[in-house]
Amino acid sequence: MIRLHWGETLPIEPMDIQRWVAQREKSWQDLEGLLAQAERRGLRTLSAQDIQSLASLYRSVSADLARARTHNLGHDLMRRLQSLTVRGYAQIYQGDRRQEWRSLLTFIRSGFPETVQQCRGYILLSTLLLVAPAAVSWWLAWHDPIYMDILVPSDLITMVRRGELWMGSILGVEPLASSNIMINNLRVSFNAVAGGMTGGLLTVYILIFNGLFLGSIGALVGQHGLAWPFWAFVFPHGALELPAIFLAGGAGLLLGRALLFPGIYRRVDALKKYGLQAARLVYGVVPMLIVAGVIEGFFSPNPAIPNAVKYITGIVLLVGLLVYLSRRSNPSNLLHRTRLLVE
Repeated sequence: MIRLHWGETLPIEPMDIQRWVAQREKSWQDLEGLLAQAERRGLRTLSAQDIQSLASLYRSVSADLARARTHNLGHDLMRRLQSLTVRGYAQIYQGDRRQEWRSLLTFIRSGFPETVQQCRGYILLSTLLLVAPAAVSWWLAWHDPIYMDILVPSDLITMVRRGELWMGSILGVEPLASSNIMINNLRVSFNAVAGGMTGGLLTVYILIFNGLFLGSIGALVGQHGLAWPFWAFVFPHGALELPAIFLAGGAGLLLGRALLFPGIYRRVDALKKYGLQAARLVYGVVPMLIVAGVIEGFFSPNPAIPNAVKYITGIVLLVGLLVYLSRRSNPSNLLHRTRLLVE
């Protein structure tokens, strides 16, 4: 028995082959037309009804191919059905790779900046949750040695008091150090994002703790005359690394807002809405941290590069990042342009 496109069955007798092919021809032609459009203009140009028809016709032609092989209905027919099956599979299960690359480039060019601008309130709060504790910690550490001893590891304090910085330990093992730095930065950022699922409490803790530690380290190196080389080391990669942490913190706060203050939405719908924005932020954070890790492993600790050059590099990177994130595009098209990235 053979199942037709709309569910009918028909026995295949030797004398009925031509009639079966004639009855199935319309379905094959319809599939051919839909595949041609998807291959030429992209799967997303098809309507919802066309996509449903494409999936249904693909399943149908796959069954036709299996039965054609079983009944040995001829090489040309089987080759045609096999071609339709392969092309249908490529569209349904693999998608249009060119369209995916175009969507990725569009996201990089305009989708990510638009997302940052839409979430600027959460990102600003994330920034304040790190910068404000850093300033307070710097003041406390500068005036209270006991506070410094509590927050900063003793081996770092001893090293700085000897007039040394710890960045030289990277030299000679740059590839390993760079990869370890990337992993650590990604872990901190992902923890900040995942912290949103605790109502944002873990996100807030991570931001405040890192701010306190950064401020105390700044005071330590300043007290011993090492601020210039220290910040020369930090600035080139920090121009990308710190904004990436601010963005990750903003993503975590978005999730926390969805849990605690869903507003007019059901909590599950709020998680979908704000979770989509958080995911877009994470897509931008990851390459920023990878580039920052490479810079921190190979460029920042290099003693052959003058400190002034490192400061200039950090300024150029920071200004370039701010200009990029300030780019404007049509916000009404953002969801359409970036949906492939999260499906």
